[in-house]
Amino acid sequence: MLKDKYVFAQLVKFLDNDKFRHIVDKYDGDKYVKSYTCWNQLLTMMFGQLSNRESLRDLIVALEAHAGKVYHLGIGKSVTRSNLSKANEQRDYRIFEEFAFFMIAEARRRRIQKISELDGHVYAFDSTTTDLCLSVFEWAKFRRHKGGIKMHTLYDVEAQVPAFVHITQAKVHDSKAMPEIPYEKGAHYIFDRGYNDFGNLYTINRIEAFFVVRAKTNVRF
Repeated sequence: MLKDKYVFAQLVKFLDNDKFRHIVDKYDGDKYVKSYTCWNQLLTMMFGQLSNRESLRDLIVALEAHAGKVYHLGIGKSVTRSNLSKANEQRDYRIFEEFAFFMIAEARRRRIQKISELDGHVYAFDSTTTDLCLSVFEWAKFRRHKGGIKMHTLYDVEAQVPAFVHITQAKVHDSKAMPEIPYEKGAHYIFDRGYNDFGNLYTINRIEAFFVVRAKTNVRF
């Protein structure tokens, strides 16, 4: 008989439960909730991500296949597709966003190491597009018959983890996300040619930071 904790439970130990509860209280996330809490919701979505589930139905089927272990994983007993979909729809996304940024900061603090002789942090900024079903996510219209969102990520090259994430509709041009970046004085920012926006690049120069950007063939400066 297995006596050690499940791998998933061991991963959960790295999460700061007290910090998460504080954030939940801040946004009244568990107000009027009897059983399926924000913590249960977080672990459910983590399980789905780590097990590569492609839909809520797929996720629930996977959990039902391990029904005897779900409670011991901390996910709770009342995980149904209706409970999960209702929680995802109604609960404040800022709970999970704020906790994600907290965990990102913790990971960066523990992993950061100098790999160059440059002063200040070194960041790379780029985006990736995720397709969405247009009939379900009408607000995410990308093309005529296609929906999607775009995740703009500031990557800490030295810590090798994301430092900042900003999500927009897929039709938003990459350069439009540049004002959202939390710039730091003395840091270095690396961009692809889609970020040739002189106004935003000048902002970086003004705060005494530095940038490297691939030039377009028709660039004039």
